[in-house]
Amino acid sequence: MFPLKDAELGAFTFFASALPHDVCGSNGLPLTPNSIKILGRFQILKTITHPRLCQYVDISRGKHERLVVVAEHCERSLEEFLRERKPVRYPSYLAPEVIAQGIIKTSDHTSSEKPLPSGPKSDVWSLGIILFELCMGRKLFQGLDISERLKFLLTLGCMDDTLTVLAEEHGCLDTIKELPENIINLLKKCLTFHPSKRPTPDELLQDKVFSEVSPLYTPFHKPASLFSSSLRCADLTLPEDISQLCKDADSDYLAERSIEEVYYLWCLAGGDLEKELVNKEIIRSKPPICTLPNFLFEDGESFGQDRDRSSLLDDTTVTLSLCQLRNRLKDVGGEAFYPLLEDDQSNLPHSNSNNDLSAAVTLPLIIRERDTEYQLNRIVLFDRLLKAYPYKKNQIWKEARVDIPPLMRGLTWAALLGVEGAIHAKYDAIDKDTPIPTDRQIEVDIPRCHQYDELLSSPEGHAKFRRVLKAWVVSHPDLVYWQGLDSLCAPFLYLNFNNEALAYACMSAFIPKYLYNFFLKDNSHVIQEYLTVFSQMIAFHDPELSNHLNEIGFIPDLYAIPWFLTMFTHVFPLHKIFHLWDTLLLGNSSFPFCIGVAILQQLRDRLLANGFNECILLFSDLPEIDIERCVHESINLFCWTPKSATYRQHAQPPKRSSDNNGVRNSLPYFSAESQDAPKTNLSRESIQLNDLKSEVSPRISAEDLIDLCELTGTGHFKTPTKKTKSSKPKLLVVDIRNTEDFNRGHISGSISIPFNSAFTTEGELSQSPSTAILQNFKGKVIVIVGNVTKHTAEFAAHLVKIKYPRVCILDGGINKIKPTGLLTVPSPQI
Repeated sequence: MFPLKDAELGAFTFFASALPHDVCGSNGLPLTPNSIKILGRFQILKTITHPRLCQYVDISRGKHERLVVVAEHCERSLEEFLRERKPVRYPSYLAPEVIAQGIIKTSDHTSSEKPLPSGPKSDVWSLGIILFELCMGRKLFQGLDISERLKFLLTLGCMDDTLTVLAEEHGCLDTIKELPENIINLLKKCLTFHPSKRPTPDELLQDKVFSEVSPLYTPFHKPASLFSSSLRCADLTLPEDISQLCKDADSDYLAERSIEEVYYLWCLAGGDLEKELVNKEIIRSKPPICTLPNFLFEDGESFGQDRDRSSLLDDTTVTLSLCQLRNRLKDVGGEAFYPLLEDDQSNLPHSNSNNDLSAAVTLPLIIRERDTEYQLNRIVLFDRLLKAYPYKKNQIWKEARVDIPPLMRGLTWAALLGVEGAIHAKYDAIDKDTPIPTDRQIEVDIPRCHQYDELLSSPEGHAKFRRVLKAWVVSHPDLVYWQGLDSLCAPFLYLNFNNEALAYACMSAFIPKYLYNFFLKDNSHVIQEYLTVFSQMIAFHDPELSNHLNEIGFIPDLYAIPWFLTMFTHVFPLHKIFHLWDTLLLGNSSFPFCIGVAILQQLRDRLLANGFNECILLFSDLPEIDIERCVHESINLFCWTPKSATYRQHAQPPKRSSDNNGVRNSLPYFSAESQDAPKTNLSRESIQLNDLKSEVSPRISAEDLIDLCELTGTGHFKTPTKKTKSSKPKLLVVDIRNTEDFNRGHISGSISIPFNSAFTTEGELSQSPSTAILQNFKGKVIVIVGNVTKHTAEFAAHLVKIKYPRVCILDGGINKIKPTGLLTVPSPQI
């Protein structure tokens, strides 16, 4: 959108016609209210941008089918200029074919809509009426009421020369005759009665009048979009007065922001559309008792109700005052509007009003999202970073870890998913019209997908759903449509409602990363492996809960498939999904496991207190989940989970970076920065699904163990040592081989607890100095190392049984470590 500049924001309201309450559509569902239909169709108007057109900004739906439209507003209108006789009201400007159509009322109450006659040629007629008024210096049909005006316009079809008839009717024939010939010809073309003979706007632009005028105006070229093959910086120019702008302390920086941003900040600063309209008496309330009918039949039909005058059309536009917003931002310095992106220091928000807004980062997310000053800083920063995408991709990731401003969420998600290139050309090339076998299932699923949202429940929303889903199915012939794909599409479509190509591109990038091969025709092996790893994650982080759920037979197959197949979009409403995915997109493909465990931990007390039937009922209607708490706990769980503990052989193969020559990136393991790494000789090996299911605790790779133990490399004559760090160790290696094997060589810092003597007959740990060390490490990561896989799995299962968290097994056992030369031999006793 263009900057606000000297314009203002205006609002006007109208009512959509109400539908009968007792009539359903052909699908048996209640009819979609007309206000929701209008709300969906209105969205395309927001995409129309031109320097000489007022920008539509927003539309909101109120009670009783009321709609309020917000748009760019100029105080001085064409009508005011007309009154001053220097160079629009309707229905005088309606084309005859639009008037003849009348009000359409579908008799069968189906969702199908007849094509409206209004179109580009109708606009050409309206242009002709406006030009006619400008030429004669006053408005048409001043002495006629609305019905007489419409009748007169329809009778023009019987006349040969519409222009002459209009001029004679208004006593200005002499004025019209004095006009230049090219202007008269233009008016005659515009005011051609029959639409078939009337020129289109493109044809009209070929008129000589426009060829003479067009050189006086700089041609407008719509700026290249963020995700396109066009060079976005091709036509960049610096403002002529940029130096003065930087020096002028009284500069109106807010006016340089886009109209959409200003309106968003106006709402955050306490702006209330309905209140503004009430204050101007555009909306008038009436005592309920005064709306009662005088007569009422048993079947509910009523009579004697006076028509509420406030429901009649009033095209008055109310100017929205920006004083409250400007007052709220009065202490924000100019540097906040032009942040330096190359500065090494953090770009956390700051202002003169409270010295440092960075303290706001510690506040709950919901408070930050409602803070006008904070959001201004974040919006300006993200706007600049996104304009430099993909060059500033790393900095976008850095700032997204703090938070993502809701206004910039759609584009930011696309950047986090790595969307690039000519996405519109790719999307347009996909056949979305030819019928395919999944059409019927898509038609069934869409009316049930997040239909509480007005935008997604509109007919326009359904049509966009249908096109994006079909585009994905058609462009992925090796995959199939599974129920739940519609829920997965919903967040992307909502955030990019006017950009289907971007919604499709985001979904196409999201699925391979987090749901690789989930949509195969036979996905049972993928799902089963995923659920097994999730079970191991529950045991790893919460052994008590894992033991209880396994004892009552409440396995993840019974509740978690919809979670992961839709990445929780089938479970939570959109406003919660936005906050959840803001963090999910920063993690790797293993992060959803941590979200699942975090959800279970919020329900922990109720799950532990109930049996199988009660747990089934609990998940059939999931209780309220604190999403912000879920996000924080998920990050904590993720940081405590070794990377390879969530290894899946059916996950997306990691991409080998071309700039590291195959060497693995040394990212911290207990960090949200971790990404899927390429496979090496020390990585985890794939095992059979049945073997994976038999193990309660997850395996970790030798590569993980070496990094977690912080072992240094060895020379030919040096004993391997641990890196010296002041912090306490987060990990303990338990070697369960016999004592002789342990003494021949073991991992530095490990303790020996032989498998055969580790537990008593009651299942408790035997008492020894080593088991005392193990008890002191309870709560830290414990890695079980041995040379018999069955023994290490049983030992880990015993620890889980006695409620030891964060227990895992070394994949491949001690034999995987031997070739590295990192084993140490104890010094001989003297």
